[in-house]
Amino acid sequence: MKTVRRLLYRDIAGAVGFVTLAFLSLFFFIDFVDELQNIGKGRFTIVHAVLSALLDMPGHFYELFPITVLIGTIFALARMAQNSEFTILRTGGLGPGRALGLLTLLAVGFAVLNFLVGDYVAPWSEREGVALKAGTQGGRQLGRAGAWLKDKRTAPDGRELNVSVNVRRTTPEGVLEGVRIFEVDADGRLVTRVAARTARVGDGFWLLDDAQITEWPTTNGAGAAATASAVRERRALSERWPTTLDAGVVAAAVLPVSTMTTLELWRYSRHLVDQEQAAQRHSIQFWKKALYPLACIVMVALALPFAYLQARRGGISVKVFGGIMLGISFVLLNNVAGHLGVLREWTPWVVAAAPSVIYLLLSMAAFAWLVRYR
Repeated sequence: MKTVRRLLYRDIAGAVGFVTLAFLSLFFFIDFVDELQNIGKGRFTIVHAVLSALLDMPGHFYELFPITVLIGTIFALARMAQNSEFTILRTGGLGPGRALGLLTLLAVGFAVLNFLVGDYVAPWSEREGVALKAGTQGGRQLGRAGAWLKDKRTAPDGRELNVSVNVRRTTPEGVLEGVRIFEVDADGRLVTRVAARTARVGDGFWLLDDAQITEWPTTNGAGAAATASAVRERRALSERWPTTLDAGVVAAAVLPVSTMTTLELWRYSRHLVDQEQAAQRHSIQFWKKALYPLACIVMVALALPFAYLQARRGGISVKVFGGIMLGISFVLLNNVAGHLGVLREWTPWVVAAAPSVIYLLLSMAAFAWLVRYR
């Protein structure tokens, strides 16, 4: 059995590695060409374009690996079937259950590799890529409307305040620029507005620089608004603003979702729920990231029926093409399910698991049918 395992694992791993390398090379070329338009912006040069494209590779590996596992496994098994090697293995005692068990063990190894790259290497490389562009272009603009964060805090007089924070830009050093803070009481009245040139995130507070602070008065005992002359405005060169928005939450809000690990996505989705914000998108992303490595197991199971197809029913190229189409359809279904889950507010873990479960059932049904009737 060791010989059979070594033969299968060597051929499949080699084919998967070759297909993965081919796909990554293609995507590196596409990313490099796309980065050429940034040359000349600030200090961005062709060397930075190459580095930026290289830093995107772990993320591409994580996204493409289940598909390359499917294509590589189909190629290896179809070639063995065409050369009658798989027929000899079946004659020698490699039954369907044993073949499924051997390939499942290999698929688990692929899934572990994909998880390690997706949860450790890819987030780090994505953050480095963002920092590289920010460092060479003088910072990072956070879209037209900036990034919004929400918080709750207790005012000195005991009132509960809802806080909305807007950040326009970040510097390469992680300093927030163009910060605006709006504090609203339980009745929806604006209590404090802060406009700061920059802000640095500390432990339990933000250090605001060059802050313009406007404070509105509270109502009197009868409920009538105080006079407008009571509005206070002051300017502070440095101001400590207490908040529970720590560096992790800020990074999750201002950086792309691809820079977050599974644990960070879970923490940030819990933060959004606690702040009564829409968390559906990040909850779905958390479950998709947690379950996506298991797609490697599904892809190997989907490839196994190709070993039982007779050679006259199509050459290797036809089977590989079929594998590519299956991989594309899986990615398409996965993305469509994610968007529909956000729009329809479906249960996040069901949305993330549905494509893999559907394809696993299809592969097992095809495998059982081929074994039984072919």
